Amino acid sequence: MNKTELVAKIAENSGLTKKDAEASLNATLDSIQDALVSGDKVVLTGFGTFEVRERKPRVGHNPRTGAPINIDAQRSPAFKAGKVLKDAVR
Repeated sequence: MNKTELVAKIAENSGLTKKDAEASLNATLDSIQDALVSGDKVVLTGFGTFEVRERKPRVGHNPRTGAPINIDAQRSPAFKAGKVLKDAVR
């Protein structure tokens, strides 16, 4: 399912117009992104948790030459599914 299909499904289930459904989806995604950028965790009970995880610096290898390269520490977004979502998918 892509974003257009998701917007159509939201509009169908909620009775909103597609334009309103898209605005709502965009506002939700922007809010989650803003929270993660500021270092907050977003918990949607039953659905899951969005958070930022720190990755330590490490040494990798260039696959072409085999030479070692240093990979800097980085922050990356992560999602952990909640129990209700996990049970629904099983």
